[in-house]
Amino acid sequence: MRPLGLVQPLLAWYAASARDLPWRADDCTPWGVLVSEVMLQQTPVGRVLPVWHDWLRRWPAPAALAAEPAGEAVRAWGRLGYPRRALRLHRAAQQLVERHGGQVPADVEALRALDGVGAYTAAAVASFAFGHRHAVVDTNVRRVLARAVEGRALPSPALTAAEQRLALDLVPSDAATAAAWAVAVMELGAVVCTARAPRCAACPVAEHCAWRRAGAPPYEGPPRRGQAWAGTDRQVRGRLLAVLRAADGPVDGRELLDAVPEGEDPRQRARALASLVADGLAEAGPAGYALPA
Repeated sequence: MRPLGLVQPLLAWYAASARDLPWRADDCTPWGVLVSEVMLQQTPVGRVLPVWHDWLRRWPAPAALAAEPAGEAVRAWGRLGYPRRALRLHRAAQQLVERHGGQVPADVEALRALDGVGAYTAAAVASFAFGHRHAVVDTNVRRVLARAVEGRALPSPALTAAEQRLALDLVPSDAATAAAWAVAVMELGAVVCTARAPRCAACPVAEHCAWRRAGAPPYEGPPRRGQAWAGTDRQVRGRLLAVLRAADGPVDGRELLDAVPEGEDPRQRARALASLVADGLAEAGPAGYALPA
């Protein structure tokens, strides 16, 4: 299927139904868009919104964040999860000051050279902040294209070269339309063409959907396993970081470990703490442990 059968109804639906998100506002800066894209990685919009607002009030430009210790970025990250993203965003802010005069560049390759910015994030920022023509391919987009174009219930577990080519082939040639298409497809996957309970009756391109025409066949690929949380090292790391974020200064190592209940593995807390230090999310000093300076 070529894009013409999908583009206009999807753009009309997006214009009427899109969520009012601050990083989509006309006055949102490219820095605000970049921060949103990093925060939204594997994190729901509802959890991101208050942290994004607080972050942009405190650090409205890269130079403001770059001037702060890395630990403040980790503290402000709160409980968004995957806190190494905070360190990477802090380092990216420093690189923006060092290399680009404190401005977010529009060039995809320059964006990809920033710490923690991969192919998707670079394309998203170039498209959403600067209106450039790129294939912006996240999990939601992959699912929409797998169903609407290829007739599959779900995409493969990992992005393939064929999927990337398909996404690029479907991008409208006009840059402004392409940018609108990119965010509209993503929105459709996020709120209508969802993984577990697609709302096909509300879909603006349902009549064009290859998956529906095929009778909505079930997924037949390899098993898709969700990430466990309860009882994992990740959960313990989060609890330890919460103690460090709430502290005004270093926390004694024994006090820090005692703040987290022991699990089935008595070595887990020490292992989780060591991994925080190894990842640069905590520092050990004479007085104990603290967020990175």
